[in-house]
Amino acid sequence: MTDRICLTNMTFEGRHGVLPEERHAPQPFEVDVELWLDLKPAGLSDDLAQTVDYRDVSETCRQVIEGPSVSLIEALAELIARRVLSLPGAAGVSEVVVRVRKPEVILGAPVDSAAVEIRRKR
Repeated sequence: MTDRICLTNMTFEGRHGVLPEERHAPQPFEVDVELWLDLKPAGLSDDLAQTVDYRDVSETCRQVIEGPSVSLIEALAELIARRVLSLPGAAGVSEVVVRVRKPEVILGAPVDSAAVEIRRKR
């Protein structure tokens, strides 16, 4: 499949991390989601029912990031992938790629962000 829907650099606040100070105050998390599916039916019909509603994907990401704390950004990515694949209209999605970045990661050295990328196939 060569068609994709891409939502990039969605930013939400969450309380995730291994260290107690990472869970104390909300911090930003950036999320990218790519959905691989056949977009021709939606493109020809101009009908939202023929594709995945971006609002649902964004809301799913928001709920995960703003939801219960987890230790690892790997866990956040897995939750997002699993929930996005279960969305209404996502039955035609063959694959999802999720990237989660944590720009305020505590490493003791300067870094732009810590990030994970996962790819899950149906």
